[in-house]
Amino acid sequence: MEKIWLEKSYPPGVPFEIDADKYKSLAEMFFQYSNKYSDKTAFINMDVSITYRQLEQQAKSFAAYLQNDLGMKKGDKLAIMVPNSLQYPIALFGGLIAGITIVNVNPLYTARELKHQLNDSGAKAIVIIENFAHTLEEIITDTPIEHVILTSLGDRLGTIKGTVVNLVVKYIKKMVPKFNLANTISFNHVVAKGDPEKFTPADINGEDLAFLQYTGGTTGVSKGAMLTHRNLVANLEQAKGVLKPVLVEGEEFVVTALPLYHIFALTANCLTFLTLGGTNLLITNPRDMPGFVKELTKYKFTVITGVNTLFNGLLNTPGFKNLDFSKLKVAMGGGMAVQQPVAERWQQVTKTGLIEGYGLTECSPFVTISPYNLEGYDGSIGIPAPSTDIKIIADDGSECGLGEPGEMYVKGPQVMKGYYNRVDATNEILNDGWLATGDIASVDERGFFNIVDRKKDMIIVSGFNVFPNEIEEVVMMHSGVLETAAIGVPHEVNGESVKIFVVKKDPALTEKDLISHCRSNLTNYKVPKLIEFRDELPKSNVGKILRKDLR
Repeated sequence: MEKIWLEKSYPPGVPFEIDADKYKSLAEMFFQYSNKYSDKTAFINMDVSITYRQLEQQAKSFAAYLQNDLGMKKGDKLAIMVPNSLQYPIALFGGLIAGITIVNVNPLYTARELKHQLNDSGAKAIVIIENFAHTLEEIITDTPIEHVILTSLGDRLGTIKGTVVNLVVKYIKKMVPKFNLANTISFNHVVAKGDPEKFTPADINGEDLAFLQYTGGTTGVSKGAMLTHRNLVANLEQAKGVLKPVLVEGEEFVVTALPLYHIFALTANCLTFLTLGGTNLLITNPRDMPGFVKELTKYKFTVITGVNTLFNGLLNTPGFKNLDFSKLKVAMGGGMAVQQPVAERWQQVTKTGLIEGYGLTECSPFVTISPYNLEGYDGSIGIPAPSTDIKIIADDGSECGLGEPGEMYVKGPQVMKGYYNRVDATNEILNDGWLATGDIASVDERGFFNIVDRKKDMIIVSGFNVFPNEIEEVVMMHSGVLETAAIGVPHEVNGESVKIFVVKKDPALTEKDLISHCRSNLTNYKVPKLIEFRDELPKSNVGKILRKDLR
């Protein structure tokens, strides 16, 4: 496909191409910026901050301990299973500068999910928050884990505050189930005993693995996407390229509510803002919306990222509309479709547009984004990142024309090496550098892309294709709805019919109200035939509503 977006829609100051080899590795990049911004605040968590200089020293101590005390070498795998806290960036950069491959793990995993990921990745060591150590205890003897670095929530918050936080978490809130793990090493011991002078810089090149980032992919069991140092360097340069015209180096303050173990927050917040000398405010528990809003009252933030559910939750939390948004420049949604009613209300409350990005774990993850100068929400996922090719392919293998829906394929320096130890799965979606996304999309005459839906989520009613995103968008337009999800359920006559799950904002909302509303906005075969009201909907670790669980 001709890159029509470059001439027609790229805003001023955004480069057409980036240098994917600007840094030899993430380690080289880390040292460059931790030195450049040494006195600036890098991360804040629970009112405690660390500077770039402190981060570098603690990361070196961590790396030295891995190398000298645990005998870990370049290419070994380190699993990190902690929520947003100061421990995360210390362990992350400590592992990366030692040439170790990071395996990010969701702390909420079940024992079965954790066992699969540790075995599949071959992780030799794990950093784990004690709240979930009981999960590891269940399966550790059936995994390759040799070393367990154990941390508590308050470990990097200073002696007095840290002790208080740990006592409250353990004994008052009772958030640490009993566990019995032998020979664990405390996180604070690792940082205290690791000698930064004895850290040996690893010889890392762009093709070395930086992350094994697990994902369901477009189908099936969780697989480790092999993301190289070059993949991540490229994606950071792409993200920086599209945002640079509106951001000022050394002055940005980004709110990080999505977990850093998720690829969106990892790249968009942690890594990108490192190269801008920005400050990351780490929110440990964004599900506590009143607590989250209270935290935001303390800072004049310039950037916030999230998923549609998070933005919607904030807008419906008392006190949010009274925050100081005077410095806010960028609000970026990803991970799931941003819904028009949410985007419009966000703009109304914050006076800042909610721009939508699109990506996949397999693409490090950034593929497209709304241009920074877009006026108002337009429902698209924007235009491709610099140095990115996209084509839309029909079922017969031919390339689609403008406005015609087909599967989206992506090519660029951010596309993964493949799935770890899964040649067949890799070959299914990667061909000659092109990644089949599993998403149905179309492109307009300006080069703006629209996601119609995921292939596997499509509902077929009497031979007509129905896309859940469209149904959900319409249902969300009703003022009495807080959240919704649409799925297809078997129907003996039509093949499938549309069912929606709804969380009410207005307790008086009825099934009849919603059907009437949908009939006013949808063709008959798209109107939901079944409605189930629920108190809440199942969500992923980043707040994405899980249609598969509802199915």
